[in-house]
Amino acid sequence: MESRELIHDYHRWLRFQHQARLDREHRAAWQQLESAGVSAQRTTEAYRSMAEKAAAQGACYRTLFLRQHDDGHSLACEGWLFVRRVIAEGGATRVRGTLLPSFTLTTGAQAPADAQAESMTLEIFDQLLVDRGLASVARVDRVDASGDSHFITLIDSVRGDLRRHMS
Repeated sequence: MESRELIHDYHRWLRFQHQARLDREHRAAWQQLESAGVSAQRTTEAYRSMAEKAAAQGACYRTLFLRQHDDGHSLACEGWLFVRRVIAEGGATRVRGTLLPSFTLTTGAQAPADAQAESMTLEIFDQLLVDRGLASVARVDRVDASGDSHFITLIDSVRGDLRRHMS
């Protein structure tokens, strides 16, 4: 095997390792949300706080989410979310923001300067968990494009240096 092929295979293996770690991290975070029974109201308050910090300090928050592929599989992805505003109207709560992807299986890890920022609209709602005795948990899904769901934004992982990449 040529060394170039070997290096290529090694980098591909590293990408799969990163994907496996993100899948485990997303699954664990989702299980914590389910067991805590986090409500849509509490989630909305957290996103409002993120929007205030984004406006004042340029804060961007690490976000994990699931992206469904053509074959039906959903894989965890990672990015940085800049929350522009939270809108509550007509019984729906929507979050407008910009996502700067930092990892998907198809593209691998991306530096902020190389990533393409995406404007997006998320919706926050309570999902009913029938298998847990009619419990509910807050869920955040993308509504302006299909395939992205189960957004988990980590308020303890924040950066203030990405604002220039968000346009």
